[in-house]
Parts: sequence; C-alpha cells; structure tokens
Amino acid sequence: MKRITFILIKIFMTISIISSAQTKPQNPFGLVYKDAITKNVKGKVNIHPVTYKLNGIDIAANVYTPADYNASKKYPAVVVAHPNGGVKEQTAGLYAQRLAEAGYITITADAAYQGASGGEPRHTDKPAYRTEDIHGMADFISQYAGVDANHLGALGICGGGGYTLKAAQSDKRFKAVATLSMFNSGEVRRNGFQNAQLATIQQRLKQASDAREQEAAGGKIIYAGEANPNLTEEEIAKIPTDLYREGYAYYFRTHAHPNSTFLYTMSSLLDLMTWDATMNMDLINQPLLMIAGSKADTKYMTDEAFSKATNAKSKELFLIDGATHIQTYWKPEYVSQAVNKLVKFYQINLQQ
Repeated sequence: MKRITFILIKIFMTISIISSAQTKPQNPFGLVYKDAITKNVKGKVNIHPVTYKLNGIDIAANVYTPADYNASKKYPAVVVAHPNGGVKEQTAGLYAQRLAEAGYITITADAAYQGASGGEPRHTDKPAYRTEDIHGMADFISQYAGVDANHLGALGICGGGGYTLKAAQSDKRFKAVATLSMFNSGEVRRNGFQNAQLATIQQRLKQASDAREQEAAGGKIIYAGEANPNLTEEEIAKIPTDLYREGYAYYFRTHAHPNSTFLYTMSSLLDLMTWDATMNMDLINQPLLMIAGSKADTKYMTDEAFSKATNAKSKELFLIDGATHIQTYWKPEYVSQAVNKLVKFYQINLQQ
C-alpha cells in the first residue's frame, strides 16, 4: 500500500510539474531574450507593438522608446534589421532594447512574408523585399513622435546586415550604418557557406527555376532550408560549423520563437543567387562600423564587404575577441561589447 501511495504521489508530482511548465507565463510581448521588457513602466524603456503598410503588406514591428520618453522632444533613432530566419523578438529586439536604454528610439520589424508580417507565399525571401523592409522601417520611424529624422542610424544583424549595407548604398536618410556578424545571403546561397557548393550552382538554379514554374502553374510551393527541430544533443554536436551548430541551438532551443524558421521558398533562389550584398559598396559614403566575432566562421563576409567600402566617410572593423557568430546574438559579455561600441559610434555620427 505504501508503495502504491508513493507511486501515485510521484505521478501527481510529475503531472504537476508538466502542467506548471505548460502554463508557465510567457513574455507578454513574445520576447525571448534575456532581461527583456515584461511590462511598460513609466520612466523606463518601453516597447510599443505597431503595424503599418509597406507596398500593401501589413508589417509587424516593435518600437522601443528611451526612459522618460517625451514625444515633444527630439531623439535620434536606429532601425534594426533581424537575421535570416530570425524575428523581431530575438536578437534584433535585444539590440533595439539596449540601444533604447542608451537614449535612442529604435524599431525592429519582421520582414515582409515572414514572422508576424503579412505577405504570400509565406517565407518568400527575396533580397529586394528584405532591402525594402529596411527602407520601410525608416519611413515609419521617421514619422514617429519624438524622432529627429535627420539623425537616423541603421543596424543590421547577420542577413539583416547584408541587406542594411544594400539599403544604405542608396538611402541617405541613414546617417550612420552598422552591421553585426554580417551575412551575405546572396554569396552563401550562390556559392554555399565558405564556398562549399561552387560545383552545384547550375543544378541549384535549375531547381529554383523548376520550383518557380510549379508555383506559376498553381502547384505546391517547394521550400528550402527545412530543418528537423527534434535533433538530439548528440546530433546537434555533430553539426560541423559553429554557425549552423550554434544557430540550431539558438533558434530551436535557447531562444526559440514560433514565428522563427529557417524556411524560404526554393524559387527565392532565383533572386538570391544572382544578388550580392557587396556589389556597389563604394556607394556607401556614410560612416560605417562593422562588428564581428574574432572566432566567427562568417567573418570572411564582413572582411569582404569592409574592404569594398572605399568611399565611406569613415569606417571601422571592430572584432569581439573570442566570439563566434551566434554568440554575438546573446552572450552578455559579447553583447555588452557590441552595444558599447555601437553607442559610441552613434553618439559621434548621430549628434543632434
């Protein structure tokens, strides 16, 4: 009898623990990063979920306002573009919040066709759209109460960094341009990560062409970038590159968000594979700061872009010693180094 009672107690305890885990309160704004805002408090940094139209598509964004924000005053602002596969509630939100803590009004939005933003087919990932997203954030935040549109900066993270470089080449509303762990989506989709797929370029272009033909005929949409979210820890450990191994852990384990996915339409490769973030880098004449981890296996992309920025008003490559690509998204000591550098950069170049 005692044994049965003990077993029943264990069962009820287990059910209670599972139930508690399932009903554990989530961040009310959906934010998944450490020390995220949980409620708006007067006198503190606040978050404001907003929506706006961009080329007929509903865009979901978060605006962060500094402590003691006063709409009648004027503040410099920063547009923050999220990584490939990411959403505004992850690292882009972390950096937007930290910059707001330093006195900037910031905005980060889900890319069109992705996250909580509208657009069909879902997970379309075309460079022109991603670049337009950044112009669209500038449109919206420039009209936001308290923003000094003449003191607007940009920050792009990972794939958002490549698209930010492209946007800044033409959009001179951005007075200071920064990237963190920049990822050249076109180069990687074309050549493979670290140029590992050069031999299959034509084959993959044919696959993308066939996928577009199928879409045009009303057939099933084919997706690339599909990943198994149920890998074991041992299987994750066997992923050979830091970027994808740590990225898997970040997006599926430690900072998972239901709107975040690696998927993109196969037909998007028609545009991605013929695009390059570093083409026309000489058009960037604004001050430029590029930040990367010294141990990042993506650093070669930052190096390539930086060397081509021949007409930047000023430029600096800042390396975070010991950091990998994904670690710059969340690891406190690395995030602090990046934020401190960004704040100094914007203070110098977004002076009111």
